[in-house]
Amino acid sequence: IEEKEVGGIPIFLMTPLSLDESKKNRLFVHLHGGAYVFGGGRAGIGEGLLIASRLAIPVVSIDYRMPPDNPFPAALNDVVDVYKHLLKSHAPEKLAIGGSSAGGGLALASVHKFALVGLPFPGAIYAGTPWADLSKTGDTLYTLAGVDQGLVTYEGVLESAAKLYVAGNDWKSALVSPVYGSFTGFPPTILVTGTRDMFLSDTVRTHRKLRGADVVADLHVYEGMAHAQYLYDIDSPESLDLFAELQKFMTEHLQ
Repeated sequence: IEEKEVGGIPIFLMTPLSLDESKKNRLFVHLHGGAYVFGGGRAGIGEGLLIASRLAIPVVSIDYRMPPDNPFPAALNDVVDVYKHLLKSHAPEKLAIGGSSAGGGLALASVHKFALVGLPFPGAIYAGTPWADLSKTGDTLYTLAGVDQGLVTYEGVLESAAKLYVAGNDWKSALVSPVYGSFTGFPPTILVTGTRDMFLSDTVRTHRKLRGADVVADLHVYEGMAHAQYLYDIDSPESLDLFAELQKFMTEHLQ
């Protein structure tokens, strides 16, 4: 693990000890979760480490700025700046971008931003139970409240974090809540959720938007799994299966 900076933005470059030689020129751009307010610094690299290890691929994890000092669009701007820098050394089709929860939502929002500023799209997206709509809109934010042992309820921490991040901007902007954007031309995307995940609806709605735009999109729904539980029970069958699926997807779509 190497700690570096790109234009003042901290990043973590993670190189697996068993690097797959066929993937040495490929790179996974990881965006950590944490409702846009948690997971700064080394606290946010756990998922990136799993991706680097289980996919045998180099990973760059971006330590993007967060509220309350840096609300939207600071995180988005940091991702764009690092992505521009990476394009100097990597062909876009050899780059993947993604993460879980807020990281998955930020990855989708970042690709919307790439479209707006004319940047080439990466080769693939990983949207792990993405927070694709920061408002309380999806069905399972209601039906799975109290069932999801991770998020538990929208009221409280999640709602407060959303308000800190949005900071008076449009909640239904594609750059805030990416499910409301156009997915035309998006790269192949793999989406993950569970039957006890309050973001099940966000994930399913995003999948339908992608398929409606004729984008290659794989949706994986795990029985009995709460929000991002694959990151906490890392030796569970679901976690092992997910990263095996992610490896196959990235091998297929990163040229």
